[in-house]
Amino acid sequence: LHMLGGLDTPTAGKIFVGNTELSALKSEEAAVFRRKQIGFIFQNYNLIPVLSVWENIVFPISLDRQKPDRRFIMEIVKLLGLEKKLDSLPNNLSGGQQQRVAIARALAGKPSIILADEPTGNLDYQNAIEIMKLLKRINRRGTTVVVVTHSQELVDEIGGRVITLDRGRLVSDEVRGGHTDEL
Repeated sequence: LHMLGGLDTPTAGKIFVGNTELSALKSEEAAVFRRKQIGFIFQNYNLIPVLSVWENIVFPISLDRQKPDRRFIMEIVKLLGLEKKLDSLPNNLSGGQQQRVAIARALAGKPSIILADEPTGNLDYQNAIEIMKLLKRINRRGTTVVVVTHSQELVDEIGGRVITLDRGRLVSDEVRGGHTDEL
């Protein structure tokens, strides 16, 4: 995900997102491109401890001096069950709630790509399914969603296009459930 998200540069070859070659961008250009086009959901949340839940969600948008789409963000907040936590600081949240804030932050800027590294790792199974369904809905609305997971149960439950890698090598690439435009 680091390569695809432009966080690392390839030693050979090129990575394109749309018509933009990521490795050709200067550091500041790459940072702006990532903020506007790519939503990251990491295993370790990367929340800013001194900012409230709401401030963490809208922080990347504010870096570009954009006005957050409050209605859209509140829809996400409600889907994630965070509406009563908007004024809380991250250290007052459970691990699962912190992960939900990270997911809301990734979706808030309406990126064209969501890169999710174990986005449900700190959630119970039912909440994990709900998060995967949310990501699937986002995908159906036109956002490319790439999820990395070790959970075969989630893969089996959600389906979509499943690419299996083993030690960096492609093992299989299959469409499950008859949909080519889903996760």
